[in-house]
Amino acid sequence: MTSDRRILELLAPAKNADFGIEAINHGADAVYIGGPSFGARKGADNDVADIARLTAHAHRFHAKVFVAFNTILRDDELEPARHTIRQLYDAGVDALIVQDMGLLEMDLPPIQLHASTQTDIRDAAKARFLQDVGFSQIVLARELTLEQIRDIASNTSCSLEFFVHGALCVAFSGQCFISHAHTARSANRGECSQACRLPYTLTDASGAVVAHDKHLLSMKDNDQSANLRALIDAGISSFKIEGRLKDLAYVKNITAHYRTLIDDILDDLPAHRRASSGRCTFFFTPLPEKSFNRGATDYFVNGRQHGIEAFEAPGFVGEEAATVTRIAADHIEVAALVDIHNGDGLSYFDSHRELQGLRINTVQGRQLFPNLMPDDLKAGMTLYRNRDQAFERALEKKSSERRVAVDLRFADTPEGFALTLTDEDGCTVRSEITHDKQPARDAERARVGIREAIAKLGNTMFEARSVTLDTQQAWFLPASVLNGLRRDACEKLETARVKAHARPQPLAPVEPPVPFTDTELSYLANVYNEKARTFYRRHGVQLIADAYELNHEPGEVSLMITKHCLRYSHNLCPKELKDYDLRGMVKAEPMTLMNGNDRLTLRFDCKKCEMHVVGSLRKSVPQAPAIPVTFHRSAPAGVKVTRSAR
Repeated sequence: MTSDRRILELLAPAKNADFGIEAINHGADAVYIGGPSFGARKGADNDVADIARLTAHAHRFHAKVFVAFNTILRDDELEPARHTIRQLYDAGVDALIVQDMGLLEMDLPPIQLHASTQTDIRDAAKARFLQDVGFSQIVLARELTLEQIRDIASNTSCSLEFFVHGALCVAFSGQCFISHAHTARSANRGECSQACRLPYTLTDASGAVVAHDKHLLSMKDNDQSANLRALIDAGISSFKIEGRLKDLAYVKNITAHYRTLIDDILDDLPAHRRASSGRCTFFFTPLPEKSFNRGATDYFVNGRQHGIEAFEAPGFVGEEAATVTRIAADHIEVAALVDIHNGDGLSYFDSHRELQGLRINTVQGRQLFPNLMPDDLKAGMTLYRNRDQAFERALEKKSSERRVAVDLRFADTPEGFALTLTDEDGCTVRSEITHDKQPARDAERARVGIREAIAKLGNTMFEARSVTLDTQQAWFLPASVLNGLRRDACEKLETARVKAHARPQPLAPVEPPVPFTDTELSYLANVYNEKARTFYRRHGVQLIADAYELNHEPGEVSLMITKHCLRYSHNLCPKELKDYDLRGMVKAEPMTLMNGNDRLTLRFDCKKCEMHVVGSLRKSVPQAPAIPVTFHRSAPAGVKVTRSAR
């Protein structure tokens, strides 16, 4: 069945195939998962056989499976990558999420390509270029406002994907090189060391301390629950949950939460429809605040605002649960704000404002008996709950059921009987049985029995929407006969649904090749192989720098570019102060971040409202042979353009 209604997709993460299956069962229209290699999350790789198992389950509901294939590739990895892509295509994968443009120069199977968020899509020109070279879906930068999204949507026709929940990278995705510079672990190669979650001390141009030992590059977690309608109106059609390294409880809870919200919206939007089939029944109440988070922010969707930062702690603090009233030898007495359970995990900030945790073995009234008594907890301190044992236990069980609606029609045939099933997507199958026709002694009772027997779909993926009996009269039929007929019809319908799954087709690139948005590329373009260079040359780029990971930038460069601004966070933004007649009193002078021996310079591009974190390779990081460096006045602050030696 086809429809011209606009399709909305809920896209959930999957650490492995089992997590992906549960994401589908909890309402995901699509899942994204790492393949056997080349995915930008080390530790989230999966073999092709497991991915095939996931696609088989997803396609039963006409849901899709996308494989994150979004690292930049060395020249010697290109052919193994092509071979892996062929295997993934044969396994039924619906699309690849990619960053490396070199893949577009290769002979790939007819698989749809999605542009990873690491391709750094922040404006309509870049978005339109990626559509024109063959990307069917593009993942927009997390930092965009609704107005910027609307502008991109008005200039493109491909599907626009946007992160609606989960951890936030403080840098523009694909534009962070601190991990490689400090540890030789490249974020663009899936090995980010998360320098953004470390504590730093911030000093101004005079050396005065502005903030001491705070997690100054750590953001709260993304939560767009309140903005879904606005995002739909702006042009977003795929709503992405972050979390390929998160646990199963997170995947279940957050997927169910957004499934519920989107379904409520769809009930009010007849011009829209969901991207897959079936309705979910949840056996728990989704509560996003119960799953790992660093606090919630909607980031820049509604414009720049204070409160996006998680400076105090990069971990999960949890909900406020109790105040400590007394510390005994083996227990803690509290004034509780919530019901605390045996097995709950609690956290607190010690006297040094460091986040600490403890597990409660037993609760006896106001007395909490932890597994280990903390030695720095004092009366008056606040306890937070970051693990609700009862909630977690509910998610350990079967927590959702997803069923596709079917209409059943039972009818006479010349030799016996037939059962026809037609599902909500218009897929139809028919099962027949040869059987003697014996009139029923109790006609009404016989009809009720037939209806109940053929509608008994509890052990299948289907639920009865309607049951029609189209017979000349009421017949007597043993329950075993009806059960066998129903089972056969359901098996046929499952098989037919999988066969009917329409794998999305790739988008053909525009010919002749469209020009790129610029004729020069700095290391920020992440060009790591000769195929990628060929791609950009074919699209009019004349000067192409090597990726930073090739270590041809020994001096100081921008190791991170971010919309987050530490001057703004500490009320030192010249633009803001102009509103208070303080023009000229505060200037956007460089500041310094320090963590141990690491020293990073902050430079501020106030015209673009961006912060550059500038630094250099550690001496311990292997250096590549030096090559000539060319500086360009058009390059952003702190950015070098290196002429490729290849």
